[in-house]
Amino acid sequence: MEHTTTPHALPDWRSLGWQTLGSARHALGESPFWHPQEQRLYWVDIPGKQLLRAGFAGGVAAPVQAWDMPSEPGCIAPASGGGWVIALRHGVFRARTWDGALEPIATLPYDTASVRANDGKCDALGRFWVGTIDEPKASHAAELFSVDCRAGSALVQRQAGGALTANGLAWSPDNRTLYWADTPNHVVHAWDYQLDTNTLDAHRIHLRFDAKPAAWTFDAGGYRGRPDGAAVDVQGNYWVSLFEGQRIACYASDGTLLREIPTPAQCPTMPCFGGEDLQTLFVTTARHGRSASELAAFPDSGAVFYLRVDTPGLPVHAFAA
Repeated sequence: MEHTTTPHALPDWRSLGWQTLGSARHALGESPFWHPQEQRLYWVDIPGKQLLRAGFAGGVAAPVQAWDMPSEPGCIAPASGGGWVIALRHGVFRARTWDGALEPIATLPYDTASVRANDGKCDALGRFWVGTIDEPKASHAAELFSVDCRAGSALVQRQAGGALTANGLAWSPDNRTLYWADTPNHVVHAWDYQLDTNTLDAHRIHLRFDAKPAAWTFDAGGYRGRPDGAAVDVQGNYWVSLFEGQRIACYASDGTLLREIPTPAQCPTMPCFGGEDLQTLFVTTARHGRSASELAAFPDSGAVFYLRVDTPGLPVHAFAA
């Protein structure tokens, strides 16, 4: 069933207690995840070609560490046994130590001249799912792949396609529903998902957002944004960053809008839950390509922000190999 929603009245973001994780400002922060064993937040800066991390304990963040990549990182996830799995423009890699060697795992079947890796994460059995972005926005070449390395060699499966920008990947707590957004088309898709067989069926449009008005500017109002990265909480609610909408929206599993939280940047990119109790909501943001007037209004664009919330999120899944 497709859902359209009525926006809630938003409070001023300054009244909510948002805090900034460190002083770094990134071009396009994405793919945050909380590492419970390390008590660290990880994320990427896509055009900055960096992996980033910062310890976070007792509500206090450690200095941000950066690791330069050879091409744009779209997404990152922890790996069982230590290290990480990373989707770069030119392939999927395993790293076992910070600043260590990048071990090639798989090459995804797309043209790296016009397509790169974007949003992704691991499912409950440790497959790494990677969505892509059609950079020219001309041929609906964005797709969604799963990479399964549990048997040794990588099994790459195309799961969905026909999109412009893959985002919003998440699973329900029972792993029976998979969500996937196509950002420029302003939709969130959903499928019934079979975890054991890694299959999708019963496709539907889960959420649809109004298109961006012509000649819209950030201070004009009247635009709620388009769905970017997402996370799911323990109650099965879907939390999605609305790029250019200056908000994170929380939807029940039936598509009912439960809450909208204004953010200290016009372009939030992806939320995740972290902290010891998974009740700290982190959100990455963008400053790349934003206007001077927007950056004057939101000078901390590109930062990672965090806020306490009432409902815990789901823990991150690790890559299995």
